[in-house]
Amino acid sequence: MALLNGSSAPQFALDADVIVVGAGMVGAACASALLQAGFRTLLIENNPPPAFDLGDEPGLRVSAVSRASERFLANIGAWQTVATTRAAPYNRMAVWEHDSGPETVFDAAEIAESTLGHIVENALIQHACLGAYERADGALLCPAGVTAMSRQDGVTTLSLDDGRTVSTRLVIAADGARSTMRALAGIDAPAHHYAQRALVATVATACTQQDVTWQRFKPSGPEALLPLVGPRASLVWYHSPERVAELESLSDTDLIAAFHDHFPDRLGRIEAIIGRGSFPLVRAHATDYVQPGLALIGDAAHSVHPLAGQGVNLGFMDAAALVDVLVDARAARRDIGHVRVLRRFQRWRRGENALMSEALHGIQQGFGSDSPLVTAARGAVLSAGQKVGVARRAMCRHAMGLSGDLPRLARADSVL
Repeated sequence: MALLNGSSAPQFALDADVIVVGAGMVGAACASALLQAGFRTLLIENNPPPAFDLGDEPGLRVSAVSRASERFLANIGAWQTVATTRAAPYNRMAVWEHDSGPETVFDAAEIAESTLGHIVENALIQHACLGAYERADGALLCPAGVTAMSRQDGVTTLSLDDGRTVSTRLVIAADGARSTMRALAGIDAPAHHYAQRALVATVATACTQQDVTWQRFKPSGPEALLPLVGPRASLVWYHSPERVAELESLSDTDLIAAFHDHFPDRLGRIEAIIGRGSFPLVRAHATDYVQPGLALIGDAAHSVHPLAGQGVNLGFMDAAALVDVLVDARAARRDIGHVRVLRRFQRWRRGENALMSEALHGIQQGFGSDSPLVTAARGAVLSAGQKVGVARRAMCRHAMGLSGDLPRLARADSVL
């Protein structure tokens, strides 16, 4: 990969078909897909990507990669790196509320799938996507920040913080929830701040490799265990900011004791805390995904409650869908930066993302209520989910990202 951090950038980088701003998981994957589809692509990132070393312990931030996202990453040549490095498959998901009550178990075998998904470190996914981009001879400007954006005669020009400018037909903003590009475009993203915070801990357990994720809902907030490779797991404990601050202040020994006291025995014994941290919970959705010469994807377009781990999967499907739209527009000899072309992408993805955001918000609100009527309804839903096989299988396929209008790169028989 050409790392363009000097003044001698090749001319094509100043006149790319597409410029992707943000080299995180979604941005790097999108840039790789576009480059492999034949678009002259430039990737811009303000912060040098973190190094990934297999000898290090698992990182704190992980994602539940769905089957649809796995296909997308495989089709751009990134999943092979993930699968041969460090990815924890899970075959079952167990969901229940409080300390007991109806439990619903989703099993890959029930829908003739080998796995439901994989838990993977974010740093590894980013590393694999950048590797795929590099193998396709992609150009990366890093470190480089965008300070201004203008559009004239169908060309969008970005001013960079080192004084250079780069021009393109289309800018794709993949620069995260606090997107600079979204702000420069004047696009609003109304946000809802939840009265909760998530404590995340990477732990060493007495268990061998696990193949099940579990999620328990309590009025104080959801709790989850995500299996990592070997005797490692990621614990997620949602609670009030005050309670999370108390937990973060504990020593490792006292925090392990708190985990043992609070979490179900099925976790097994926690032997050590490898890493810990916390983050606020925010839900946001951009009022528009597109403008002439601009498209928003991933967290730049939407942030959802993380309880089901769907954020990065929504972003990957944004990227795959946008590639579909641009490939089709090029085949029809249409301007890829024209707003009428880009609105097809917005119609495709904004409604699906809004539906997922509302669903996750509704689950969080519903399971956070201790109203007797709501409690009874929750129990009925979980009981039905376990007893009615058709409903459970449909929910399982939806969680795997295999329902709805899938982009070509998310299909098993992908052909761009």
